Amino acid sequence: MPGRLLKSPMSRKQSFLYIICVVILVYVLVYMPTPYMINGPGSADELKPIVSVAGGQKDEKGTFMLTTISVTYANTAMLIASLFDSNEEIVRKTIQSNRAEYEAEQLYYMSSSQSYAIAAAYKKAGIPYGVEPQYVFVVSVPDARTSIHAGDKFISIDQQPITSFKQLEQVLQSKKNGDQVQVVLERTGTQITLPVSLTQFKDSNGQERVGFGVSIGEVQKIAPKDADHEVHFANTNIGGPSAGLMFTLEIYNQLTSGDLTRGHRIAGTGTINPQGQVGEIGGVQHKVVAAQQAGATIFLVPKGNYADAKAQLAKMKSSMQLISVSTLDDALNALNTLSTS
Repeated sequence: MPGRLLKSPMSRKQSFLYIICVVILVYVLVYMPTPYMINGPGSADELKPIVSVAGGQKDEKGTFMLTTISVTYANTAMLIASLFDSNEEIVRKTIQSNRAEYEAEQLYYMSSSQSYAIAAAYKKAGIPYGVEPQYVFVVSVPDARTSIHAGDKFISIDQQPITSFKQLEQVLQSKKNGDQVQVVLERTGTQITLPVSLTQFKDSNGQERVGFGVSIGEVQKIAPKDADHEVHFANTNIGGPSAGLMFTLEIYNQLTSGDLTRGHRIAGTGTINPQGQVGEIGGVQHKVVAAQQAGATIFLVPKGNYADAKAQLAKMKSSMQLISVSTLDDALNALNTLSTS
């Protein structure tokens, strides 16, 4: 009919192809998995709201801050965007880096970091304490065929309670390859019961043993003799071992008289062991950026990370004071020289 426009079969085909191309493009940019993660600056979190000693001093004029990096499982769009951000770093996923295993691993490291920090602070402050196992949980699952998941906590095996490595070894020492056991686990707050067949493996000493084909960790509680010295941690979504030094300083500051912060905003990073030795960490350049953004004026850094941290500060033209430490005593000695802000 005159004046009426008709859509040709070819134009409908072109529209269909256009929609298909858009769907494919969206999938590639947003939904298609990649073998990469993006590391970047995370946060600098004040520790006073996170760490609390039951009968401790609470008169900090400044603040201690832990620092984190941001870890993102990258899609293609994120990878492209990160190329234009000098503060972001593209890294390949490690073999175990599926999300569940990564989160379980970071939880284990954080729990261990907190226990070591309490022990180091108690030891320095001369406070008597004991070590009590709390639970055993699954850090990673190399064998995808098992029904055990990363993050599962052991409750019992064949009706025998499991709260420590020692109890686990006692239950398994009489078992052999192929034996089936009834395992009660806690998974995301719910108890489940599973029949699990044991497998044979070689331990770190090369000895043949039987187990579940998973990597496990033991979480311990550091219990002071005096309840007034008990340390409590607020729940956070922060993982990893690198807050150990800063946890220790906050705990020690609350356990002892005076104020180590002297009114300064003090950020930092570094692992710690019960003897007070400070260890290197990864991603220090990102943590320096996070500290700068949070207004920190002082940054405590493990000796082995000092050069990278200094280079990042120079890159940012930052005036933040950088202090290199190898031990808890190094950190305390440096803080004792600070003027009151």
